[in-house]
Amino acid sequence: MAQYTVSIFMLTYNQESFIAQTIESIVNQKTNFDYQLVIGEDCSTDTTREICEKYVELYSSKIKLLPSLKNNIGLIANYMRTIKECDGKYIAICDGDDYWIDEYKLQKQVDFLENNPDFSIVGTNLYKLYPDGRLVESQKDGLKSNYEFSDLIFNNVVPSVTALFKNVPKEEPLPNWILNFPYGDWPTYLWVIKNNGKIHILKDFTAVYRMEIGISAKIRKSIAAITKINLEILKNVFTDSNFEHKKEIVIKSIYATEISLLAGYNREKKYLKGLRLFIKMIIRKENKWKTGKFYTFSLFKSLRQNLNIL
Repeated sequence: MAQYTVSIFMLTYNQESFIAQTIESIVNQKTNFDYQLVIGEDCSTDTTREICEKYVELYSSKIKLLPSLKNNIGLIANYMRTIKECDGKYIAICDGDDYWIDEYKLQKQVDFLENNPDFSIVGTNLYKLYPDGRLVESQKDGLKSNYEFSDLIFNNVVPSVTALFKNVPKEEPLPNWILNFPYGDWPTYLWVIKNNGKIHILKDFTAVYRMEIGISAKIRKSIAAITKINLEILKNVFTDSNFEHKKEIVIKSIYATEISLLAGYNREKKYLKGLRLFIKMIIRKENKWKTGKFYTFSLFKSLRQNLNIL
């Protein structure tokens, strides 16, 4: 059995318009190590699987196409089954509608992790491609390139299409609670660095992320919806005994996320939901004055904007 340094983890479903470009961007990577592309195709109703099969014929030593499914199992179930099939020392992510533009992406990232053993995840800058053809740079502000668990727990700093990380899930399988959520990249990163390891973001632009496509794009149309999901993820992290030593910072992140959710509800005129969350937070008696002050300000700001009061 071949020993791979990197397993590229790809999920795809009904992406016949994009999948060839995505696969090409991966098989054209130039490296001094062996890598494999693991494709989890989720019972597409178009020609996505047939396109993948043609590439398997061309690159049989590089591509592992997981067995065909009888029924569509959904993104997160497909995520969990595919990551289990990644054999490499490191895992990279590239969904079937995104693609890489730097043929040395993997080499640069592996070199960094090999030379910096205290780091477990490395990402890069990227371009966002909009449906109208606009290609927009997306990069960190340059003030910080290294992050730790205490940063990641508040915000996912690694776009999945740019990520390369140590294959911790091979020895420590991901927790089943991830199956309850529509995406798994952020929980996976938290799992990878829960005990040690840091994150580095290279300045290179190595990938393109297609905007307004897929399940996550639909969710992200509502800030409150995505914040609610993140809050539930944090609650699972809090109750997971594997994160016991991180409880203090997780509690802080839960509170910060609840505050963001309050603002999101009020901004989107979901005042009843905001009120219910506010009451729950007050009952807990944590930061009562701060919470009350923020809620009042957020509610007044929303009402003023919606009523066009100057």
